[in-house]
Amino acid sequence: MTESYVWVTTRRIREGALDDLRRAWEPTEPPEGMTRAFEWVGDDGRTVVGVSHWTDEASCERYRASDAEAERRERMAPYVESEESKTYSGRELTIPER
Repeated sequence: MTESYVWVTTRRIREGALDDLRRAWEPTEPPEGMTRAFEWVGDDGRTVVGVSHWTDEASCERYRASDAEAERRERMAPYVESEESKTYSGRELTIPER
């Protein structure tokens, strides 16, 4: 099975700020090495989990340290109350057939 690399961020945002956060989240250009990105929003509308998939750890770490990411985080800051972020390597699991 192929290993993959993901960056997971969970944010608690201000009440009613989801649309603003979504606009601020958009990178100015696609990050090199990012292959997919997902967003899940809790029932409360204030817990937002983002998961981005990367070709490799180095690509993700370069983007995380980039000026573009610093600017993007600055744009999101007014809408974010708290944030937790971590990277993981892993694999897709096979679901047995019945």
